[in-house]
Amino acid sequence: MQQRLIQEQALQWKMNQSLLQAIQLLQFSSAELMDYIKEVANENPLVEDVETNYDFSAYNRGNDTHPDLGDINPAEVSMYEKLKGQLFTLDVPENMLPIVNYGIDSLDETGYLSCELKTWAEDCDVSLEIAERALSIIQSLEPVGIGARSFQECIILQLRAMDEHTNTEIAANVLENHLEWIANNEVEMIAEEYGLPEKDASGLIDNIRACHPKPGNLLASQKANYIIPEAAIVKEEGQWKISFYKWSKPTITINHSYEKMTDLEKIEKDYLKEKRQQIDWLNQAISYRVNSLERIIRQVIQKQFMYFDKGVEWLQPLTLKEVADELDISISTVSRSIQNKYIQTSSGVLPIKFFFPRGIEQKNGKTTAAFAIKQIIATIIQTEDKQKPLSDEGIRQKLSDDYDIDIARRTVMKYRKQLRIPSSMKRK
Repeated sequence: MQQRLIQEQALQWKMNQSLLQAIQLLQFSSAELMDYIKEVANENPLVEDVETNYDFSAYNRGNDTHPDLGDINPAEVSMYEKLKGQLFTLDVPENMLPIVNYGIDSLDETGYLSCELKTWAEDCDVSLEIAERALSIIQSLEPVGIGARSFQECIILQLRAMDEHTNTEIAANVLENHLEWIANNEVEMIAEEYGLPEKDASGLIDNIRACHPKPGNLLASQKANYIIPEAAIVKEEGQWKISFYKWSKPTITINHSYEKMTDLEKIEKDYLKEKRQQIDWLNQAISYRVNSLERIIRQVIQKQFMYFDKGVEWLQPLTLKEVADELDISISTVSRSIQNKYIQTSSGVLPIKFFFPRGIEQKNGKTTAAFAIKQIIATIIQTEDKQKPLSDEGIRQKLSDDYDIDIARRTVMKYRKQLRIPSSMKRK
């Protein structure tokens, strides 16, 4: 009975490891995916070949023109902005947002909380309980470990997400008192000290080593040197279709010569089995990544078909929740899938996030994409009489008369300023 329990725990750990890898690959761009696979290939002797010889830089040189659609090119985004960007995937009460944002702004660059909860509560004029609730929201963000108040808490948060069977009390004690045992792989010492089977002690060490001590570094600001699309949206026989590039679906070839080796020791067989399992997991994660992305892009085409047919003025408001509900997946899966991903369109290479514009509710009850309204305003101003430029009220009236868009004058002024277009007086 005891043996069966241990086997189930080991299986659960493997399943969690496989799931974590799938989630990790889901948010990789094509370039990051290829780099990751190369790392695996370098240390896995069973990998015979990987189709990684795609010249990204050559593609970029041949496709270095981008549409003038506003600020859609990648910019440097800080760790703090990335974390705040995740909040919209959570059901955070509006009155909690300023408190949570305060906590995010109080993290150091490695992702640890740099202020005391008491100070946090006092500065936000809330109770300690509410500050703790805000901290729990931050600690639910990715990467796991963000918002920890100590190294031990950072690792424990990751262990809980990684493997529900890990004894976090023992793990916390080891981290507090015997960190050198982890560094030196002292399986026997841990097993003896805490009365664990050596297999469990070894698993504990592996799990702790798999954790990242500075999760904030995973969100370090990085500016892309080039943009590589995952797929192209092309029209064939009157239908919009998806064509994935080869680098989005790399193929890993296994060297099967090891299967002919019959005189291996058990430790060698176990090693090769582990490496084969690593490749199987990686292939599954790659398939999960591309399948998830394809389903989401298909939904984007379906929801934004008027944009593809007629242009940017027809872009519709779209939320991650709408797509998640249609596909019966979580909002966080959609968010991860489109992170840092681009697609080739007839208008150029665009981030997939471009197709999830915020909607603005008009006076007449209709909802229109804010981005589309901005582009229409830009077009109106470009074609206006240069001797008699339109005032913000004039633009508002033209939006209503010509485009059936009914918004306030102050909204027109706000969008005009965001487009960096001067007032009518300065346009004369």
